[in-house]
Amino acid sequence: MENYIVSARKYRPSTFESVVGQRALTTTLKNAIATGKLAHAYLFCGPRGVGKTTCARIFAKTINCMSPTFDGEACNQCESCTAFNEQRSYNIHELDAASNNSVDDIRQLVEQVRIPPQIGKYKVYIIDEVHMLSASAFNAFLKTLEEPPRHAIFILATTEKHKILPTILSRCQIYDFSRIGVDDTVAHLAYVASKEGITAEPEALNVIALKADGGMRDALSIFDQVVSFTGGHITYKSVIENLNVLDYEYYFKLTDFFLENRVSDALLLLNDVLNKGFDGSHFITGLSSHMRDLLVSKDPSTLSLLEVGASIRERYQVQAQKCPLPFLYRAMKLCNDCDLSYRASKNKRLLVELTLIQVAQLTAEGDEVSGGRSPQKVIKPIFTQPAAAQQPQASHAVPQTQATATPAVQSAAPASNAPQSIVSQTNNAAPIHSTPTAVLMAQGKEEKKIPVMNISGLGVSIKRPIKEEQKVVAQTTTTQQNIQPEEDYIFNERDVNYYWQEYAGRMPIEQVAIAKRMQNMRVTLLNATTFEAVVDNEIIAKEFTALIPTLQDYLRVKLKNRKVTMAVRISAPAEKVRVYGRVEKFQMMAQKNSALLELKDKFGLELY
Repeated sequence: MENYIVSARKYRPSTFESVVGQRALTTTLKNAIATGKLAHAYLFCGPRGVGKTTCARIFAKTINCMSPTFDGEACNQCESCTAFNEQRSYNIHELDAASNNSVDDIRQLVEQVRIPPQIGKYKVYIIDEVHMLSASAFNAFLKTLEEPPRHAIFILATTEKHKILPTILSRCQIYDFSRIGVDDTVAHLAYVASKEGITAEPEALNVIALKADGGMRDALSIFDQVVSFTGGHITYKSVIENLNVLDYEYYFKLTDFFLENRVSDALLLLNDVLNKGFDGSHFITGLSSHMRDLLVSKDPSTLSLLEVGASIRERYQVQAQKCPLPFLYRAMKLCNDCDLSYRASKNKRLLVELTLIQVAQLTAEGDEVSGGRSPQKVIKPIFTQPAAAQQPQASHAVPQTQATATPAVQSAAPASNAPQSIVSQTNNAAPIHSTPTAVLMAQGKEEKKIPVMNISGLGVSIKRPIKEEQKVVAQTTTTQQNIQPEEDYIFNERDVNYYWQEYAGRMPIEQVAIAKRMQNMRVTLLNATTFEAVVDNEIIAKEFTALIPTLQDYLRVKLKNRKVTMAVRISAPAEKVRVYGRVEKFQMMAQKNSALLELKDKFGLELY
């Protein structure tokens, strides 16, 4: 049986001209050989499988060639080239630094450097994965690398340039190899397929090139794998089946569902994808890439950024014309946010489903969404009731609002024992007065016309004029009249503190200081709807006052009560504002009831 050689070794380039995707570097090396301007040390760095070691071998063979061609290539006929091709050359030495990384290995290498070449001009030492050398080995290598003999040339190759000592970098000419483009990879795979007598669809080779992520060795390895699976006829369907890649068709269908606001169909498609074994993270990153490809397909000037086959390119162009630019911007933002939150999410499928619902409703939101900067994460009802069923509810809402308007305002009156006020209020005619209460309510002349209001909307800032505040109150009143009243739930102090801690845990990292302070304090309930946060200085009071609007809205939603109001107060000098530990709580309880100490001593209990 004939020995099988993988494509990555069989079709390894043997000349500079056959190197794929590194035209600038190979041209530079050929010109250096032609002019005789050779450095004593080179550093080839870049991703895996892009041709670093291959170029080092071609360079070593070419500089020792006895009769190079006029274009700077090796002749492959002289004794030096023949010895290299038959792997018996004594002028070219390869050292794997991953397994030979000690000081003794470098010392042995230094001893070999002194021996001049028997055939050819130079002895070339190729050290692969040089970043694996130990620090002591690097130091032992420094002097020889800086001043080697005239016949010695070092070529260092690495995938992690940042791990190499700066003293080594300063002694080398550095060549940065780039990832191989998709077009170059597809062209080389087509060449290999033609040499092997294999038929391959361009779209199938494009998928292989994308999967390789810029590495030619990876692309050829995947190519061999697909050839074994298909038996010599590579199709697009066979490639996505063998490589477990999501088909473009899923994303084209999903985008059509988004544009038609078909949320149910989008969720069913996601379920189909997950049932086939694909991960949700892989699906959402693919959707992000699809939205990006639609964006670049919309403008002919950016169409060159689309790295897909010809037939798929046409489908992208057709669908891109259906997608408005704001929709693509917002969809990309939502998908990217989902990708960032995926790893931390405990219910990953729900996170992806919520993202699909939000994207599907983007085209139906109209002007409610800000112009492509940061989409509002609002989920509208998927299934709506008929209009006839909703009209009776709206007709009964008007008398209920009028009947409950006055009690709602009166019940929100604050307790009279609040020591200090941060938030105050004025009516339309009266000037601003400072009061010791936490919140002051507006008094209208006609009680029947007073609507149900959020108490937080009635506050007046000292820094804002009264006219501006009156406009805010008027806008709040108009908004509240249009909202159908709902039943306000009763809550206690324990509920407020629970959601207080929950809000603190969700604050961004930029507000970690105030979040920690919120986690270490408890708020007290002044009356049925007003709670108070006590702080110890004016600076912290200003920070908490700035949180009042958003914190009130959050608690009103969580507690299901529209009258929840927050007040901030600075503590008195003799008042303690801190959280008590378990031992301190027990001591305070024992002062009120000495029987607790007897119980502790009798049972031999200890506090932790």
